[in-house]
Amino acid sequence: MNVLTVTHHISAEVIVIATIRDVAKLANVSVATVSRYLNQNGYISKDAEDRIKDAVGKLNYSPNTMARGLAGYKTNTIALIVSEISNPFFSALAKAVEDTATKLGYTTLLANSDRNSLKEIRYIEALKKRHVDGIIFATQMLATNEINELLGAKIPIVSIDRASSEQAVHNISMLQVNHYKGAVMAVEHLLSVGCKNIAHISGPGIVIPAKDRLQGYIDTLTRYGRFTPSYIVEGDFTMESGFKLTQDLLARHPEIDGIFATIDLMAIGSLKALLRSGRKVPDDVALIGFDGIEMTGLTEPEISTIAQPIYEMGEQAVYQLIHQIEDKSSPIQLKQLDVKLLARSSTTGLP
Repeated sequence: MNVLTVTHHISAEVIVIATIRDVAKLANVSVATVSRYLNQNGYISKDAEDRIKDAVGKLNYSPNTMARGLAGYKTNTIALIVSEISNPFFSALAKAVEDTATKLGYTTLLANSDRNSLKEIRYIEALKKRHVDGIIFATQMLATNEINELLGAKIPIVSIDRASSEQAVHNISMLQVNHYKGAVMAVEHLLSVGCKNIAHISGPGIVIPAKDRLQGYIDTLTRYGRFTPSYIVEGDFTMESGFKLTQDLLARHPEIDGIFATIDLMAIGSLKALLRSGRKVPDDVALIGFDGIEMTGLTEPEISTIAQPIYEMGEQAVYQLIHQIEDKSSPIQLKQLDVKLLARSSTTGLP
């Protein structure tokens, strides 16, 4: 009697864990078809879908974290969508996000949109299917109302560097720095070292930080009576555009004695063009960038920059996001971080 009781107890506790192959066999389909069903990726006939669904139920099949997500549990996964991972600014930001998320027990998925709105939409749809707990957006291609619509306003979001008015209207937590103030600091620094004809290599006008930096440049030089519209050229955030646009500026306006590049990567390209043209930096042309990436300290001369607290931005974005994930009633936040001037030899001439 005791043996029978024990045997019954053991058999009741034995749990047979079904595999994806078991599901495929019972549903009479291929493993690939089951995978497409589980990932909601690719065509599946209605008949096959019904059979797979029935097999999953009968076998109590649980496809790991996806099943937990479908059941309404946390997957302890967040995502970061960046505009361009080749830009060292976003690489540094991604490291900060991943470091902080790991420390807090979360896995990070990284998506690179390449400043392409269609690619960003595809990533958002894919991340929804993966049931991520939250998303950090470090992109500018989609408006926040579009993001909310795509996500169905069900996934916590933190956005980096969008306008505060958007945050208020669309109910998204946000981190930003004062790009306008940083641009004013950059131009005033060039003026303080004696520059009189200051050019600006801007970014695309649809990108909010670039737009704010451009306006800071215009307003500051207008205030000092030194604004010249033809000193503005628009780049695409690459080193190559910084190089080519500086060559163009020097050809059209040899009197230019100062350049403010809207990001450090373009400032590095600009430095190459200046040196190749025979200009001495900063004696002939002073140069300053914006972002504070490590590469600006590795050039010769080292490039002055308006430094953003990149690591802190990533860190704070994760803290905000996970706070929303773990406390749905937590308030939407708008947090602004400070920038600072790093004056180096490309403007001061000092080592």
